[in-house]
Amino acid sequence: MSYISKHEIGELERRIGYRFKDSKLLLNALTHSSYANESPNNISDNERLEFLGDSVLELVIADYLYGMFGQYKEGDLTRIRASIVSEGSLAEIARSIELGQFLYLGKGESNTGGRDRSSVLADAVEAIIGAVYVDSGIKQASEFIIRLFTPIMKKSFEGKGFQDYKTNLQEVLQKDSDKDIVYRVIEERGPDHNKDFVVEVCHGDKAIGRGRGKNKKEAEQHAAKEALGKING
Repeated sequence: MSYISKHEIGELERRIGYRFKDSKLLLNALTHSSYANESPNNISDNERLEFLGDSVLELVIADYLYGMFGQYKEGDLTRIRASIVSEGSLAEIARSIELGQFLYLGKGESNTGGRDRSSVLADAVEAIIGAVYVDSGIKQASEFIIRLFTPIMKKSFEGKGFQDYKTNLQEVLQKDSDKDIVYRVIEERGPDHNKDFVVEVCHGDKAIGRGRGKNKKEAEQHAAKEALGKING
């Protein structure tokens, strides 16, 4: 198992529009847990950087929207932010720069389509954001995020971005009811590197929708979408 060449590092940096002072941070951001687990050399995966990048991304986008849309209420800002930072949006950015070809994946993950799996791609984008933050601080990370996410933000502002079905369902149900809305996993299939989840959404003690996805968040969105379809249909 060997890391990508300096030329490939330079190519990826060109695509993302950022040159790392410490290229090891970028390599860490590209290393999926499946690769680290199969490596004999105690390699760190990208999950810590992903955790950090997720928080930095949320803050930067929230700050940007707060400054741009002074007339919007909290609910509107929350919906737009959810659209921008969604797994689907992150994966779209990753595909636009062909990030999948640079990722370090274990054989099982790679052989089962991991290089184009939305959850893997989205996590890698968050990890790169975390790496930029560690490499240069919040100012550079903010500029990097805004530049990288401009096409996604434009689509979201035009109402063409990701639909946050969970938020929409909550707003519909809470107009006339104070019953709890609960999402629960009712089925898991497949190996750890290729899980498939089935989630049920309940309003009070009644199941109102069911959805399937490659992770819990995706399955929850599909369950909420089905519930909305039943309510509106």
